[in-house]
Amino acid sequence: MSYFLRAADHVDLDFDNLVAVGGVGCTARIPVYLDVDALHGIHGRVLPWATGIKLHKPELDVVVFAGDGGVAAIGGNHFIQAARRNLNVTVVVVNNLNFAMTGGQVSPSTPKGLTTSTTPSGNVEPSFDLNKLAETAGASYISRWNTARSAQAIKSMEEALEHEGFSLVEIISQCPTHFGRYALGTGSPTEVVQWIDDKSVTEKEAEDMSEEELEDRFVIGNLLKRSRPTFEGNVMKAIEGCQ
Repeated sequence: MSYFLRAADHVDLDFDNLVAVGGVGCTARIPVYLDVDALHGIHGRVLPWATGIKLHKPELDVVVFAGDGGVAAIGGNHFIQAARRNLNVTVVVVNNLNFAMTGGQVSPSTPKGLTTSTTPSGNVEPSFDLNKLAETAGASYISRWNTARSAQAIKSMEEALEHEGFSLVEIISQCPTHFGRYALGTGSPTEVVQWIDDKSVTEKEAEDMSEEELEDRFVIGNLLKRSRPTFEGNVMKAIEGCQ
């Protein structure tokens, strides 16, 4: 939230014209603490709500706050469709690599081999790369940073807020309460932050690494920026065509 507020200040975001959308989970609480119009509802449905808001009042700025579970698990198809349509919203995904609010269960982004409350022998499933999924689906701005790279994360949020189209900012974030204790054997926030940063490589560094070397790494950076038509609604377009 701190990174978002700093980015919003830097780009002079009008909070009177902003709607913040959150579902269920640690990250989804962020809209509750902002002095803006907010929608806080059920798990995984943040992007259908954002779609409805943008179709009804396209002039509004809409920022979605979600966790990896909300967009990669129960909300996965909504995430794909919003990216495909290039919906003109900013999506901030705080990825703490597990279902942290409900007990530290394995999530679609939990790295393979790590222990969670529901994978005591280690996660056997490959994890989702949200950035690659978003790019393939059609998103027009994508970045990934971690909480140790604050300046870069804030700058990417500034660019996302000013970008026209579906903008994804993924922040790999520490969860000492569950992920740290189960996966890393530590409840220290500092140690979890350091583990994440040690596992992070820049896009440039990744160019010289093999697929095997990148398997347990987080590739960070401003990964994609392109121009595409934004979604304004098929029904609205049809009505305009009849006038």
